[in-house]
Amino acid sequence: MGNALVDIITRINDDELLNTFGLPKGSMTLVDNETSNFINLETTGLPKQKASGGSAANTIHGLAHLGIETGFIGMVGDDDLGNFFYKDMKTKKINPILFKSFKDTGRAIAFISPDSERTFATYLGAAIELSTEDISSAVFSGYDFLYVEGYLVQNHKLIEKAMRLAKAGGLKICIDLASFNIVEEHKAFFQDIIKNYVDILFANNQEAEALTGEKPEKAVNILGEQTEITVVKKGAEGSLICRDGKVTEVGVRESNPVDTTGAGDMYAAGFLYGLLNGYSMEVCGNIGALISGRVIEVYGAKMDEATWEKLRREVKSISE
Repeated sequence: MGNALVDIITRINDDELLNTFGLPKGSMTLVDNETSNFINLETTGLPKQKASGGSAANTIHGLAHLGIETGFIGMVGDDDLGNFFYKDMKTKKINPILFKSFKDTGRAIAFISPDSERTFATYLGAAIELSTEDISSAVFSGYDFLYVEGYLVQNHKLIEKAMRLAKAGGLKICIDLASFNIVEEHKAFFQDIIKNYVDILFANNQEAEALTGEKPEKAVNILGEQTEITVVKKGAEGSLICRDGKVTEVGVRESNPVDTTGAGDMYAAGFLYGLLNGYSMEVCGNIGALISGRVIEVYGAKMDEATWEKLRREVKSISE
């Protein structure tokens, strides 16, 4: 469950443009429709590409490519971008549980810096209209896991109801913390839902520190005491996985990065695929590292079928 967004991947020559728009490098900043349109217009001459996006949607796409039956809960507008999002889900054999809004479909302008870091200017649009009234026990029927992106945190009641109903239905609850500035703003709420609902937690080093005040090595243990599994992703330094008080360190796959968009989302996809198949934490982490290492070699969070076919073979070899 997440914000149904269409990503507009935009490559920039230097980071000065981010300062012009008031966007902290590496962050996700919410903007209104007017600002989004202005930014899009001002960057008309830059290389761009469009893809269905949103953090949870990226992860679900990854799981679907690995052969896992998936669905996606979100809200789109009755417009071209909304139709684009729906068709992309169906093409990838993802069950689109999409509600319609009178607002425009949300979009995320993703700026890719020369060092491959990505910075988002996000207009949530219709995505933010998803409400507690849209969520019922029926939408979770037949599923084993609920994966929630932290970017939904602007609606506390929605997240709480979804997690409560999913937990009552026997689902495992997973959440990715989204972005360090989002965590800082909603720290108390994140701490509360992690304690009461979350089974599997994904965070990068900045998010883990924002939540606990500690560096990854300590943060993973603190958060691991509150969850069944906690994963702290450290970028080029690999990841730390805590389960039952035991911490497993996982390295990274050698790669030639051009865009880090979707790296964390694809890590989660690979990790959850391993977990669903009963693999060890080390193997789960290695699958996550493999897929995240490959997605940063392309622009955007989507890879073509030839790449996925190769990845499926590599995943098989890792797990044997």
